[in-house]
Amino acid sequence: MRLEDYWGIGPKTREQLVENLGEAAAIDAIECGDVRALTDAGLSGGRATRILRHASGGDALDVLGTRDTRNVYKELLETISRYAVTGNAADKIRILTPLDTADEIEHRLDDVDKARESWQDLSKQERDAVLDVFDALDEQTGKRATVEAALELSDLGLESGIFDAVDELDDPLLSDAASALAGLESADSGVSDGADQQLDDQRQQLGAIEDLRATPDSVLESVQSGAREAHELREELTRYLADETGLELARLREAVPTEAADARGFVTETLRTVADELREAVDEREKAVRTEFEDTLDSADDEITAAITAVESIAFSVSLARFGLAFDLTRPTFHGEKATGVVNARNVFLEDAGESVQPVTYAVGEHSLSVDGSNAPPTDHRVTVLTGANSGGKTTLLETLCQVQLLAQMGLPVPADEAELSLVDTIVFHRRHASFNAGVLESTLRSVVPPLTESGRTLMLVDEFEAITEPGSAADLLHGLVRLTVERDAMGIFVTHLADDLEPLPKEARTDGIFAEGLTPSLELEVDYQPRFESVGRSTPEFIVSRLVANATETQERTGYETLAEAVGEHAVQRTLADARWTD
Repeated sequence: MRLEDYWGIGPKTREQLVENLGEAAAIDAIECGDVRALTDAGLSGGRATRILRHASGGDALDVLGTRDTRNVYKELLETISRYAVTGNAADKIRILTPLDTADEIEHRLDDVDKARESWQDLSKQERDAVLDVFDALDEQTGKRATVEAALELSDLGLESGIFDAVDELDDPLLSDAASALAGLESADSGVSDGADQQLDDQRQQLGAIEDLRATPDSVLESVQSGAREAHELREELTRYLADETGLELARLREAVPTEAADARGFVTETLRTVADELREAVDEREKAVRTEFEDTLDSADDEITAAITAVESIAFSVSLARFGLAFDLTRPTFHGEKATGVVNARNVFLEDAGESVQPVTYAVGEHSLSVDGSNAPPTDHRVTVLTGANSGGKTTLLETLCQVQLLAQMGLPVPADEAELSLVDTIVFHRRHASFNAGVLESTLRSVVPPLTESGRTLMLVDEFEAITEPGSAADLLHGLVRLTVERDAMGIFVTHLADDLEPLPKEARTDGIFAEGLTPSLELEVDYQPRFESVGRSTPEFIVSRLVANATETQERTGYETLAEAVGEHAVQRTLADARWTD
């Protein structure tokens, strides 16, 4: 495959990657999902991530049917990535995409279950030790750091589940490889200091001689006072150099010239000769050590690759396990028929923000959820019209169902006690956009209708369609969307305040409602976010007007709100205020 065959790589990007990586390495980085290789080559993080998502996700990305669906997908990945234990694991999470087949989904769910079980089985002390290893790894780069992380994980003795991979490594061979990698980290392609004691000693001795060469007159002064004859000068110089450099006397005596024209020349020639011999010895030793290290790395190449794979796999698995445990996620099940249902589902984004979340049970289609009584969703409707109070959580419910479907199709657990789903080709999530013009209406219809006509495996999650056109036309268009969803054998949930105008609905559709219960003592709207099935939820303007009346501080302002109270029913407003005060 050519580099330009990948999504998002045009001539300029190709040229940039080839220049900085080479074509083969660039293709390998894309196939391996290596975000950092692409960013190191000059691509922005966002562009690199998009290229890799398309490379790994392919047609499965078509499930992201609208901009709002794509925004939920991206926010989910960012939320998950905050639980990553390394930067590399975070990069891997950010390029996760929906999967093509049920088999792929089940395989990844198996992996996540294994990771979660492995992580849960560890004590807090063991977990902290693992996190310390990854924290240290994240502050370094290169093969050596990863190999050392593998050895540290192996030393922890975690011999089950996702940690089996490091338990199976050849620790002695990897330890030698780590030493070799450390020795070859020198920027000048030599051998690093500390890699070989003999080489370090020779380098230190050479450095000492070079320092003395820079001040020959000082050396001469130090040795001349104790020597009257030439042979005495030779001996004094030999002993002096031995003391200053640590070189052996015998070696120095062999290196010191036997003749010289004068005392200064004698010292200068001696220092040059010793330095040349030492430099040659350093070069020979460095070459020998480097060859030894390279041989070690050649023999350990497969084990190094296995160690890197193991560490990256464990980091990725631990990251997903931490996310699953943080939100108490559950493995979804997949239903062959049209069904999307959840029991006690929670919105990940609200929980992540620290908000109090009321779990919600909801379903469309022929589900078999473990719910009894009045809280059990009907099983014979593939489409619902969801009605109810403002600020009643209708949009949040749509977003929650979008989160559940996306996480499940990425092969990840979901925020619910139970989830029963069918695979869909497209999720059409459309938030309420308060823009009232023909352009917005046309663009909205262009985004929500084609997925329905192209495939019956579509999940429609449409919020307050009436916000983009006049109420009469909105009711007609929304009724048409409901009928089209039914006719195309798709599933859908449509949030609206126009439920009465949509009757009669097709027999495959029903109306559900969310109800406001009143005001709290602090005059906050009190809502039961759990929808009531086959009930029309009513808007509750009396609650809002009641709060405005109670909070009014100026006479004229209060008079104006009391006029509104008469319009919506003064008795209802007064009863609401009385209930709030009585509760207080």
